Amino acid sequence: MKTNLYSLQFADIKRNTINNQPEINLYSLSMLNKLKLHPALYWELTQDGIKCRLCPHECLIKKEKIGICKTRVNVENKLFTKAFGNICSISIDPIEKKPLFHFSPSSETFSIAIGGCTFRCLNCQNYSISQKDPESVEQYYLSPEQIVTKAIKNNCNSISYTYSEPVAFFEFMLETANIARSKGINNIMVSNGYINHKPLAELSQYLDAANIDLKTFDNTIYKKISGGSLQPVLDTLIMLHEKGVWLEITYLIIPEWSDNLNSIREMCNWLFANNFSDVPLHFSRFFPTYKLDDLPPTPVEILVKAMEIAKQEGIKYVYFGNVREQNGENTYCYNCKELLIKRTGFNVLENHISNGKCNYCNSIVPGMW
Repeated sequence: MKTNLYSLQFADIKRNTINNQPEINLYSLSMLNKLKLHPALYWELTQDGIKCRLCPHECLIKKEKIGICKTRVNVENKLFTKAFGNICSISIDPIEKKPLFHFSPSSETFSIAIGGCTFRCLNCQNYSISQKDPESVEQYYLSPEQIVTKAIKNNCNSISYTYSEPVAFFEFMLETANIARSKGINNIMVSNGYINHKPLAELSQYLDAANIDLKTFDNTIYKKISGGSLQPVLDTLIMLHEKGVWLEITYLIIPEWSDNLNSIREMCNWLFANNFSDVPLHFSRFFPTYKLDDLPPTPVEILVKAMEIAKQEGIKYVYFGNVREQNGENTYCYNCKELLIKRTGFNVLENHISNGKCNYCNSIVPGMW
């Protein structure tokens, strides 16, 4: 069960219009001087301002302005992040909530978030923190060392960077992950995967697992629903897999947006062709929220069809979530088809995997058990 360490209240957000250009906000120097700023990584100074190289938006940020993530700010032609230590959400979650089904099942993970995001998703569930500046939400300051200490004291064997978008608080995640690794604590990134090659390569040294949210396999829809694009996310999937980070993928099926079964089949074809057949794929049910609150929930039969398509195309471990009493969250042995892990919600009721192998046929079950 989720354990709240701090009770935080969030104000209503100001909704922003999605477009293909980075959102630029003006900040006065007097306001900047009051903020706790930390030097940012991955940027270069140009004659027109600072070019941020953290994510594929590559915002051109002029003096006293910020990029689309709302966290990176140009102060006197030096780039700083406003997202360092000012935590807006802390909780202890079951690992299954991320969702990660093939990574340390039944364990608890120390989950943290800081305001800001690289996307402007119309369906964002956590818009009250992801679509706000870090200083605009209630926060509790903790250093990377304090985060790791609290995780250990609360008997968590992992830290999850989650809820908003961890790429937007990259520097804090990187430093915390480095310390956590030295203490034997696993690092988990739950992300939209919108990050450039070099920063991801550095971060991957300290990551143990990641769940990447793949919005759709149609680039036009990707831009409309999130303000981002497809290919950089696919590149992230490939790099994480190549770097040996345990990877699981979430695909939210939204009526009228990402429920095209032909597109889902195309995605599964791509996953199989790029050696992701052993990577767990989570289809998730949509419920009305944020700017898509006029849509109906995803019909369960669409989730079932998506699962069938994925299996037909060679994806071995397919799940669907946000649905009660459908057995879509159970793990079965790919070889002998026996039930290996029985789940209800975030609870593991049965586990028939020992030393990474099926208890019935001794086949290896991919994961970090």
